[in-house]
Amino acid sequence: MASSFYLTTIAAAIGFFTLLRKLSVHQDNQEKKSFSLPPSSPSPLSLSSVPPSSLPPSSTSSLSPSSVPSPALSCIWTHQVFPSFRGEDVRRDFLSHIQMEFQRMGITPFIDNEMKRGESIGPELIRAIRGSKIAIILLSRNYASSKWCLDELVEIMKCREELGQTVMAVFHKVDPSDVKKLTGDFGKVFRKTCAGKSKEDIGRWRQALAEVATIAGYHSSNWDNEAAMIKKIATDISNILINSTPSRDFDGFVGMRAHLEKMKPLLRLESDEVRIIGIWGPPGIGKTTIARVLYNQFSNSFQLSVFMENIKANYARPTGSDDYSAKLQLQQMFLSQITKQKDMEIPHLGVAQDRLKDKKVLVVLDGVNQSVQLDAMAKETWWFGPGSRIIITTQDQKLCKAHGINHIYKVNFPPDKEALQIFCMYAFGQNTPKDGFKKLAWKFINLAGNLPLGLRIMGSYFRGMSKEEWKKSLPRLETSLDADIQSILKFSYDALDDEDKDLFLHIACFFNHEEIKIVEEHLAKKFVEVRQRLNVLAEKSLISFSKYGKIEMHSLLAK
Repeated sequence: MASSFYLTTIAAAIGFFTLLRKLSVHQDNQEKKSFSLPPSSPSPLSLSSVPPSSLPPSSTSSLSPSSVPSPALSCIWTHQVFPSFRGEDVRRDFLSHIQMEFQRMGITPFIDNEMKRGESIGPELIRAIRGSKIAIILLSRNYASSKWCLDELVEIMKCREELGQTVMAVFHKVDPSDVKKLTGDFGKVFRKTCAGKSKEDIGRWRQALAEVATIAGYHSSNWDNEAAMIKKIATDISNILINSTPSRDFDGFVGMRAHLEKMKPLLRLESDEVRIIGIWGPPGIGKTTIARVLYNQFSNSFQLSVFMENIKANYARPTGSDDYSAKLQLQQMFLSQITKQKDMEIPHLGVAQDRLKDKKVLVVLDGVNQSVQLDAMAKETWWFGPGSRIIITTQDQKLCKAHGINHIYKVNFPPDKEALQIFCMYAFGQNTPKDGFKKLAWKFINLAGNLPLGLRIMGSYFRGMSKEEWKKSLPRLETSLDADIQSILKFSYDALDDEDKDLFLHIACFFNHEEIKIVEEHLAKKFVEVRQRLNVLAEKSLISFSKYGKIEMHSLLAK
């Protein structure tokens, strides 16, 4: 019984997916400028396989070709944290306590207990410094008494500049101004170390100490409780490690790299211009996944960011509310999420632009289907600060155009080779069909019309089944159409006005696969602006125009 239910559900979905496969319209010309994207390793996963569910580089917070990703984030790290310290000052107390807190939080520092210390740091220690994502400098009274520590510090500050390494400073019972100006006990210790050393070494040490003293660090004199200070340091390091780790959720999704490449000239992330970009296509094509990848890749380079998921379902307009009330509620939820303030209440619609006009923000409005949603959350580009990007996903191209959105990315269906990879990953756990299944696989791919969501659903359902079970299921999937699929198809139809519904029925009954010119001639007396109304149906993915100038409506819709 359960098997029959799932099969029926899949059959229903396939009818819809097949319809969507044929529906496409002309994509607006795209600009040609580009930005850099982090490399990814392709492995075949579907665009729809994950439900729509860092600290910025020290040298720059803007997203540009030189900072995507930052040099630090592109390294292969061998250690999470490199601590630089003077052992006689901190090893038995402060260091041991912070290492215990690191262990509790799952942070792995470099430990040099077995390393012999000589006159200068050797290649092994340099590799350890350069291979650490974060360096933490424990500046204590006698830190500068060690030429070894000073050379470590010089190398760390070099890595900070060249690799984008995150450097944290802890001033343990020492004043930062003494470190910078080399005064007080710290300065006396430093001058003693400098005796007999070359001017070159002394100059490098002075510069490194002056630089590290300017880092906003942790001052033990500001804490009454050393345990609380240590916990704060470890927590901050843990958060940096979490936030600086590039998202791997979507690595290698089939076709994702190509989508991102095509969006380069639309996004222009290196520009300070404020841009609203539309991602347009039918359900299940991967719009939300593309937007999610962009959000996960780049949100840390913006001051504020928010992903408003499935707006048409999760932020539905209250029954009986007027436009103003609906906008006020939407803007209230939007601001609450982007500022992370729960239960925010706003008195009027001027709050969004006032709060965000000087902020560089990344906003994703997913599943937009009404103008009121855009009016409430992203009506004008001047609402947002320089460099902001607003990305919307929608099934309705006309909605984008009505809102003045000229940067629109049309998501196309994957080519056959990619469709086969997607289906096979879910059906067989590999990117090629198992022996004897290739012809059957292609039949099911054709039924799904190359739609990623359909390929995932079918592949997952048939995984582990025998060839005979596949063959037995095929006839039903080719012919079934039940109440579920009817309700899906009817959703777009119900959104039409009466005139467009009437035109839709005329095409379904009399003019499917006819030339556009003939349809216009026959219906000119009954409908005003026939061509314009045909365009509306195409924008809603209910018909498409073939390259031969004919109107195409899928047979499931025409029934």
